[in-house]
Amino acid sequence: MRHTISVLVENKFGVLSRVSGLFSGRGFNIESLSVGETIDPAVSLMTIVTSGDDQIIEQITKQLNKLIDVIKVVDFMEVDHVEREMVLIKVAPRKEDRIEVLKLAEIFRGRIIDSGSTAYTIETTGDEGKINAFIELIKPFGIKEFVRTGKVAIAREKVKKK
Repeated sequence: MRHTISVLVENKFGVLSRVSGLFSGRGFNIESLSVGETIDPAVSLMTIVTSGDDQIIEQITKQLNKLIDVIKVVDFMEVDHVEREMVLIKVAPRKEDRIEVLKLAEIFRGRIIDSGSTAYTIETTGDEGKINAFIELIKPFGIKEFVRTGKVAIAREKVKKK
């Protein structure tokens, strides 16, 4: 089963290497990884997607918590949360297909962020299913290039009952 794990770490040299080394040293795969500073520049947040049964994920989270520079580890399978990815796709449609590509981008709430004489670059964000669906629908129009981020996730606020 796929798990999205949030790892709050001190923003220091070598932390990413130690975290990724923990995975590779134990034979676990990182399917996606997104890292960025938080509001506090001394702290970064890693969002890691990996697969494994409950025992493997428990082992991963325990090992992550043992690393010196790790502040907090959260497995989002246990928390109500929101996930998003972003994709940039450069499409080279035929002239007669350009309007359809623009409509498709609009349906998926994508934006044209660059336009040339023969290609559009489209940016769209969403959950994994939305991104996969957009990629499949845009393929017939001629994808020249695309790049996809890893997941980023954040816990939902709990609704207070009155």
